Amino acid sequence: MKKALMLTLGVMTAVGGFVDIGNLVTSGVAGARFHTSLVWAILLGTVGMTVFGEMAGRVTAVSQRPVFHIVRERLGVRFGLLNLVANMALLLLTMAAEIGGVALALEIASDVNYLLWVPLVALALWGVIWRFPFKKIEQLFGLLGLTLAVFVVALFNLPTDWGALGQGVVNPVIPSTESANTYFFYAISLFGACLVPYQVIFFSAGGIEEGWKPKSLVEMRLNACLGFPLGGLLSIAILATSAVALMPYSMDVSYLDQVGMPVVMALGKVGLAFTLVGFFAATFAAAAESTLTMGYSVGQYLGWRWGKWLRPVEAPRFHLVWMVSLILATGFVLTTIDPVVLTIVSVVLGGMAVPLTYFPVLVVANDKDYMGKHVNKWFSNSLGSFFLAIMVVVSLVTLPLLFWTRAGA
Repeated sequence: MKKALMLTLGVMTAVGGFVDIGNLVTSGVAGARFHTSLVWAILLGTVGMTVFGEMAGRVTAVSQRPVFHIVRERLGVRFGLLNLVANMALLLLTMAAEIGGVALALEIASDVNYLLWVPLVALALWGVIWRFPFKKIEQLFGLLGLTLAVFVVALFNLPTDWGALGQGVVNPVIPSTESANTYFFYAISLFGACLVPYQVIFFSAGGIEEGWKPKSLVEMRLNACLGFPLGGLLSIAILATSAVALMPYSMDVSYLDQVGMPVVMALGKVGLAFTLVGFFAATFAAAAESTLTMGYSVGQYLGWRWGKWLRPVEAPRFHLVWMVSLILATGFVLTTIDPVVLTIVSVVLGGMAVPLTYFPVLVVANDKDYMGKHVNKWFSNSLGSFFLAIMVVVSLVTLPLLFWTRAGA
């Protein structure tokens, strides 16, 4: 059991990074509108995140340098500052969206308007981050997030045509009712949701929090190679249930409760209960991840003392940053902006910042002065270079597609 709990950092990163409110809704929309013809985007993003997650974790364990320390060192102070500012803006959007996502999950469970839940969610988030040790946070939400496996169970209880699902995966076709621009917009959304920068920053900082050393490489690789693919599997299951249960009736997905509808159709009230717990765990974990990542990023770039393990008196600026960010994000949600639309936009825009965060990781992973015998091998370099090239292309086409398709409308 103790060895299994060692993997909860990867599970929490997967649940809170892959399967946040943006991924929940985007996967649901993709399945309802495009059947399984966009599974390739999730698979591609999952492999890319696993490659760079392992790389960042290895760099952290061997060199004891977290991601944003590397960003500043390799991109320089000014370019690194540009990356920091862009990531901070995206993190604020993400925090707001995830707080709204938790509130939406509570609205589904209670029938109380989500805006009334927002201040309570923010207060609960502050309490958890302030009082709970890092290990307890990752174990609690990592394990609770596994309830999203109910989507896999539902898929086997729905009238699933496995041949049609498989055909959509291996031979993706754009439906006649959709345009190519919209199709690729959602492809970028799904790909970007798997590779949002805060995932790798949080995973790396979490390794420092847990005291990873070169002898921890096996534990790190297990977290990366099991946790991130788990997130990809859950995303595909959500997409597939929507394809089976919603697409035949031309039902679109615009709200969080519609994402869970296929599970209710398959498993009834029991399925609904598991779905709501999963929604809550995923969005709350993502809110905690993005909030802590704000403090991690700023602290690492500016060379402050940072870390969840440090008391506020020992790292006052780190704690002040995440608390002020939490207040700002909460105020943003209370403007009544749609959390679902907000998250989709933040995920797509996040794709623009990905190369700036991941490129320095690839560079340092190839530096023998830092990595010694743990330097990248040819296979890791080939995969890393391949995915970095894709990220650059995605960053260039993101804005045109966002405006051209009106955010996938």
